Amino acid sequence: MSELPVVSGSECARALEKLGFYLKRQKGSHLIYRRDEPFCQVVVPKHKTLDRGTLKSILGQAELGVDEFVKALKS
Repeated sequence: MSELPVVSGSECARALEKLGFYLKRQKGSHLIYRRDEPFCQVVVPKHKTLDRGTLKSILGQAELGVDEFVKALKS
């Protein structure tokens, strides 16, 4: 298992889009991403850098592994 990378909210959002999520709506600096099958909704704060705990929470809610997320970041 890879170590959690340091990413911005925008980089996280781009990786989620590559993994099948789409932007549902935005409230202030928070982006709400959704996936229909299987249903999942996550909130991504659009900050310069995401705290490791925040990123870990996003990945847990999205049911994604760190390796899968890192692969989407690099592609």
